Amino acid sequence: MRRSLIVALALVVWGAMALPAASEDLRGTGDLGLIVERASGSVLVIETTGHSVLGRIEGLGDLSHASVVYSRDGRYGYVFGRDGGLTKVDLLTRRIVKRIVQAGNSIGGAISQDGSLVAVSNYEPGGIKVFDAGSLELVANIPALGPGGAASKTVGLVDAPGGRFVYALYDSGEIWVVDPGNPDDPILAKFEGIGDQPYDGLITPDGRYYIAGLFGEDGVVLLDLWDLAAGPRRILDGYGRGEAPLPVYKMPHLEGWASAGDVLFLPAVGRHELLIVERGSWREVGRIPVHGQPIFAVARPDGRQVWVNFALPDNDVVQVIDVPSRSIVRSLELGPGVLHLEFTPRGEQVWISVRDEDRVDVYDTETLTRLATIPANKPSGIFLTARAGRTGL
Repeated sequence: MRRSLIVALALVVWGAMALPAASEDLRGTGDLGLIVERASGSVLVIETTGHSVLGRIEGLGDLSHASVVYSRDGRYGYVFGRDGGLTKVDLLTRRIVKRIVQAGNSIGGAISQDGSLVAVSNYEPGGIKVFDAGSLELVANIPALGPGGAASKTVGLVDAPGGRFVYALYDSGEIWVVDPGNPDDPILAKFEGIGDQPYDGLITPDGRYYIAGLFGEDGVVLLDLWDLAAGPRRILDGYGRGEAPLPVYKMPHLEGWASAGDVLFLPAVGRHELLIVERGSWREVGRIPVHGQPIFAVARPDGRQVWVNFALPDNDVVQVIDVPSRSIVRSLELGPGVLHLEFTPRGEQVWISVRDEDRVDVYDTETLTRLATIPANKPSGIFLTARAGRTGL
C-alpha cells in the first residue's frame, strides 16, 4: 500500500511539472520583432500576426541610428546604439538582459554565422569589437589602422559564411575580412586602395559577394568571398559620369539594396534613380526614374516587387515597383519622415515607419491597402526576428 502511494504521488508531481504554463504565457518568436523609438531610447516588441504591440523596453540610450540583429532562436535582440551602446534584450520577457557601452560612437553590428559572437562597428575610436553573444564579454578588439597608421571609421559590417565578418574602412579606403575564431590572433585579409570613402556595404543573400558603395567617387566595389585571392574589383565605375549630381541629403543604405531574381536594384547616390544591375556580369542594364533620392530599395521576399522610400524633401512617399515590367505601379503618400520598410518573412505584409507622425503602418502587399496603424514614438528601424536566419542581416 505504502509503495503504491509513493508511486502515485510521484506520478502526480511529475505530471504537474510536465504540464505547460497557461497558454497565454507561451508563444514562439517567429512572428515577433522590434521597432526602434529613436527619440526616447526605447524599442517596441511587436507581433505581426495580430498587428499588436506586446510591450516596450526602455533605457537603451541614443538610438538615432540604431540597428538590431537576433540570436539563432529569435528570442534575443542585440541593439546597436549610436552612443556605442550594445544592449541585449529578451523579446519574451520584454526586458534588458545586459547593456554595455563599448565605444564612443558606433554604427551597427553583426552576429556570427553560428550565433556565438556579436561584432560592433565603431566610428570612435574606429575598428570593431567582438563580444560573446551570451555574456557580452569582450572577445576581440580589432583596431582599424590604415596604411599610414591613422585610425579609420568602420562601416558596412556584415556577417559572412565561415564565421567571418566583413567591413570597410571609410577613411583609408579598404575592405577587411576577419576570422575571429582565435580571439588572441584573428585572421585578417586586408584589401587596400579600393576607392574614395566607402560609406556602407552589403553582402548578397547567398553570402558570396560583398559590395561596398563609394561616397567620394561614382562607382561600387565588389569582393568575391569565394575567391579572396582575386581581390576586389570596381563595378559601375563612373555610372554618373557627365551628369551633374544633386545635393545628397541622406546617404542610401546599402543593406536595403533589392535582390530580385538575376538583378539588383540599387539607389544611385545623388540622383532620382534606381540602377538595375545584372548579377554575374555586374553591369548596369537599366535605370528607373523615381520620386526623389532613394534611401532604401527593398525587395519583397518573392522578388516580384521593390518598395522604395526617399530622402528629404521627398520623404513622405513610398513607391512600389513591379519587377517584371520595371515600372512604378503605385505611389503611396504616407506623411513626412518615412524611414524604414520591413517585409514579413513570406512577403504578405510590409511594415513602414512614419517618424514625424509617430506611427507605423502595415500594408497588404497584394492589394496595397493599409491593414493597421500602430502608434510609436518617433519610429525608425523595424527589425523582425526572421532576420535571425538570413546572412548579412
